[in-house]
Amino acid sequence: MRMLINVPETVVADALRGMAAAHPELTVDVEGRLVVRRDAPVAGQVGLVSGGGSGHEPLHAGFVGPGMLSAACAGEVFTSPVPDQMVRAAMAVDSGAGVLFVVKNYTGDVLNFAMAAELAEDEGVQVAQVLVDDDVAVVDSSFTAGRRGTGATLFVEKIAGALAGEGAPLERVAATARRVNESSRSFGVALSAVTTPAKGSPTFDLPPGELELGIGIHGEPGRERRPMMTSGEIADFSVNAVLDDLRPDGPVIALVNGMGATPLLELYGFNAEVQRVLTERRVPVARTLVGNYVTSLDMAGCSVTLCQVDEEMLRLWDAPVRTPALRWGR
Repeated sequence: MRMLINVPETVVADALRGMAAAHPELTVDVEGRLVVRRDAPVAGQVGLVSGGGSGHEPLHAGFVGPGMLSAACAGEVFTSPVPDQMVRAAMAVDSGAGVLFVVKNYTGDVLNFAMAAELAEDEGVQVAQVLVDDDVAVVDSSFTAGRRGTGATLFVEKIAGALAGEGAPLERVAATARRVNESSRSFGVALSAVTTPAKGSPTFDLPPGELELGIGIHGEPGRERRPMMTSGEIADFSVNAVLDDLRPDGPVIALVNGMGATPLLELYGFNAEVQRVLTERRVPVARTLVGNYVTSLDMAGCSVTLCQVDEEMLRLWDAPVRTPALRWGR
């Protein structure tokens, strides 16, 4: 097993210790598996809490900071955090304005965040939830009931985080987060299988010369397997799958995301093909983000997420953000 780790059992703790050393602006509880803004709670602001299994970095801990998340809960690799983590996160970031849970649609996350919301409210914290379910590839899988939550999570966390930073009330932040999710669709492609530290070998079989169309971020099966395709052919298939479901009638933000092991050289080349398809389909692109943001450990591959935006959503997207993995503005 060729991995830059000590032992599989300490992978998450080691990563959190390294994050703490690199980012003093964050409070990192290694034992409790929590990452919190050091200035939390921020008076008058809704707190945003998300989380999920580790292995998708920078999602979620890399998005903690001004303009985005208030706290993130880290589960073990590809395993949901537990309700106690979520409750402690909510308590840490609640200023009295309430807390929004951003939940990807995976069974463990959904159940545990729902339980945490009840427990937090017993402690006097007002909690709202938004479920992210943007993946158009398949409905129902080994991890979900309904559509999986993938790249739109970044859009929800950024736009809702900016609105919370303006002091908007919980009801409005939650409604905007849901509107972002409803306006977003994603599709992913795997060029190689993913290897988890605990297993030490690929979690599924993807023969050389084949790819999986519609893969999930845990290695869940997609729509179909095909012989290797060119970047342009993959863009044709992926973008059209998203557009045929989303059917945008206005500008979009495009996220061209790497799955963890795909170089930026390839991702930027793939983005050129994505932009070509969008131009051919006469879809105006307001903003584009390219890079590794919602990953699957060492999987080679990519995903495309499109979010149709209005003026307010685009303004909130452009608002300043300062996190380990996403930062712009002043």
